[in-house]
Amino acid sequence: MTAADTAAPTPPATERLSKRLARQLPCSRREAELYIAGGWVKVDGEVVEEPQFKIGEQRVELLPGARVKEIPPVTLLANAPPGLAVSEEVEWVRDLISSGTHWEEDPAGLSPLKAHFRGLQPMLALEQGASGLLVFTQDRRVVRRLDEDTARLEQEVVAEVDGTLSDEQLEALRLGKSEPGWKLAPCKVSRQSETHLRFAVKGMVPGQIEAMCSSVGLKVLSLKRLRIGGVSLGRVPPGQWRYLKVGERF
Repeated sequence: MTAADTAAPTPPATERLSKRLARQLPCSRREAELYIAGGWVKVDGEVVEEPQFKIGEQRVELLPGARVKEIPPVTLLANAPPGLAVSEEVEWVRDLISSGTHWEEDPAGLSPLKAHFRGLQPMLALEQGASGLLVFTQDRRVVRRLDEDTARLEQEVVAEVDGTLSDEQLEALRLGKSEPGWKLAPCKVSRQSETHLRFAVKGMVPGQIEAMCSSVGLKVLSLKRLRIGGVSLGRVPPGQWRYLKVGERF
């Protein structure tokens, strides 16, 4: 037997970060993947969150306080600016939902991870030209709630209107009114200002608020959604988002 026969195997030129970390700690490959996806691993001083990231001779370190923990599904609540949320296509989602647009005052206490942006499903798209609350979720329970219970969910929307509204017309909006082809259900309507009305409508359908306003001689200039069920947008600035907090329910 020669010295070459007894020498340690030559490590590959590159390997997956999860494989290196599992060997270095040591720990299981699954534990290594959770450390990495949780943002606990640095490569040459930079946090890397992809277990499949290829490394060579770089320095790999585990941050203090690191813990193995499954990353639960998250729900993100965005304040979409006017003209952005015109569909559920993903092209504009990248501009609205990223670590750079996370609201700094988010009370949820979570830090954005790349894992939080994978597999997000947009729910209850805004009407064309509308702004305000948009929901993106990885949570199947939230998907079921917003899909199956839409008719029972109350949405709160502020409408900027052009026209004069009397007390009688305001009461007509609250009572609902029959229109050709559909019946406008009773809802909660109040004046927010001379030019803004606040609507709270269950089972809202596209075009409903415009039709309601048109029935009393008002023209809708803009719409902003503030709340879906028990979840409101809060103080999130336009173009930013926050996490759904523990205990918040649609």
